[in-house]
Amino acid sequence: MSKWNRLFKPVLVLVLVCTAVSGSLAVAHSVTGPIIEEAARREQEAARLELLPEAKGFKRMLGYGVEQVSDICVAENGAGVVVTAKAKGYGGDMTVMVAFSADGTIKRIKVAEQSETKGIGSKVAANSAYWAQYEGLPARELVLNEDVDAVTGATKSSRALLEAVNAAVKGYRAVQSIGD
Repeated sequence: MSKWNRLFKPVLVLVLVCTAVSGSLAVAHSVTGPIIEEAARREQEAARLELLPEAKGFKRMLGYGVEQVSDICVAENGAGVVVTAKAKGYGGDMTVMVAFSADGTIKRIKVAEQSETKGIGSKVAANSAYWAQYEGLPARELVLNEDVDAVTGATKSSRALLEAVNAAVKGYRAVQSIGD
């Protein structure tokens, strides 16, 4: 067998296959990327309106510089603010959206993404009845088992939710100080 067939031909075929596959992936990403981004934007907007239904649209705030906070949106009609924050739970990151009323209290919270253990951590992360204990609390740093109760057996998940809410409070306060 010649050196070409044994060494160079398989390498050339592999390079051509990799180039074709990479090109196909790039084309697929360029087509689906904007569609996926738009769907995510609409989903986030719907979640914000679910948390703060009296809002008439939102304005995204920039330059707030608060750790763990990924997004701050202020209602255009002054109805309140929705802050998105993350914290590390037992099973991974927990993304929490917190709506603040115009009077500076927590109106509602929602866990947007989580990977907590089913049956244990999900008692915190996927339980709107548990989230309800945050409603009406002032926009200040909250303390576990003083301001809000932890779920027995899911303390790490309870702490993660509280940490994300406290980060959202810092984001809310940063936006309020900018507005002053």
